[in-house]
Amino acid sequence: MNTVNVNQVLECEGLACPLPVVRTKKAMDEMKSGEVLEVRATDKGSVADLQSWAKRTGHQYIGLKEEDGVFRHFIRKADASETKKEVIYPHTITNEEILTKLSAGEKLHLIDVREPAEYAFGRIPGAVSIPAGEIGDRIHELDPNQEYFVVCRTGTRSDMVCQMLNEQGFQQVKNVVPGMSGWTGEMEKE
Repeated sequence: MNTVNVNQVLECEGLACPLPVVRTKKAMDEMKSGEVLEVRATDKGSVADLQSWAKRTGHQYIGLKEEDGVFRHFIRKADASETKKEVIYPHTITNEEILTKLSAGEKLHLIDVREPAEYAFGRIPGAVSIPAGEIGDRIHELDPNQEYFVVCRTGTRSDMVCQMLNEQGFQQVKNVVPGMSGWTGEMEKE
């Protein structure tokens, strides 16, 4: 593979969602159209996060190289006429509302879209693990007529998954905010 001509390198090693995307947005704002940003991250979830962010905003996700656990993302800044305003998924539910439903004995269809290690160390009881990067390949496991509550650590990755599911015909999908970073209820662990 030929080397990509990079205008700026953004170091995001050791940062968890949503920081790689937040820092990428900020760096892109300061770059010129056509310039290429290399984002270096160690969070496996950054692969799905940055590809989705680029798609949603109109920037070109050129590709990915993985070296020794570091994901090197290459993103070209789009011309102003090609960029899109980032859309936030409008249907949300709070952690407290989920807790109330669970306390009342309601059977909820919770999808935890964090990475498997995050899921293993603590999740909402009954949540099913489908990492954000696998949702496209595993969508057949879900019923478009069912109501789903999608959770991640901060509500960012789950927002992206809700939008994707909605585009695939899932009408009853809600993003759980703020997600596991603010969860005060009972947790299951491996």
